[in-house]
Amino acid sequence: MPTSSASTTDAAKPAASGGVQSLERAFDLLERMADAGGEVGLSELSASSGLPLPTIHRLMRTLVACGYVRQQPNRRYALGPRLIRLGESASRLLGTWARPYLARLVEETGETANMALLDGDEIVYVAQVPSKHSMRMFTEVGRRVLPHSTGVGKALLAHTPPEEVRALLSRTGMPAATEKTITTPEGFLDALVAVRETGYAVDDNEQEIGVRCLAVSVPDSPTAAAISISGPAGRVTEAATEKIVPILQEVARELSAALANTAGNNQG
Repeated sequence: MPTSSASTTDAAKPAASGGVQSLERAFDLLERMADAGGEVGLSELSASSGLPLPTIHRLMRTLVACGYVRQQPNRRYALGPRLIRLGESASRLLGTWARPYLARLVEETGETANMALLDGDEIVYVAQVPSKHSMRMFTEVGRRVLPHSTGVGKALLAHTPPEEVRALLSRTGMPAATEKTITTPEGFLDALVAVRETGYAVDDNEQEIGVRCLAVSVPDSPTAAAISISGPAGRVTEAATEKIVPILQEVARELSAALANTAGNNQG
């Protein structure tokens, strides 16, 4: 494992939480880089974190040596490729933890249950428990879709500032999967207002004709996550929605609590 002066200065200092200060600072910098879009300059990190430039430089040098950060030709720093493997493994584990909760959704609603994350500009499905009906929806775990045509995409972006949503949509485009797909930024932002007002998102034949999906975000999840049920439009009716949404919201809260407990149990 590469070493640097950070390992002999910060590493021995205990943090307020009882952890190692340099580790806490390094992970904080990685999260700040992710929040900034994945690429930042040292001065930006110093301004946002409050850490002095020499400390940030030592930490970044270590992260570069380990492959978790890379220095660009323009001297700015970007998240490195070794993080991809960590993220993929964590996503699979998150899906494993979620499966019992998705199974409960299937038992109580009768429809296929999914869990999805926002990965960059795309939605990625990380877990699914299929319905027991012969006619059911199936989405391959690992499948990636654009947010504008999905219920989980709306749930995940509902509280994102409008200018950030517009920027995402300009990067991805808004291709029509069906004639009911929302294809304008204004239309999608209006849909996000509805999600905030009602507490749930709907994909009404927007990804696939004949399929309706109901989705809610998982509150306080360590990474932005949403759960959903999907089924034939003839079963996931307006009347069914009134019964299904409270179950979705309850399971999302329980999953959130379970994830928080898991994080707590891994400390110390």
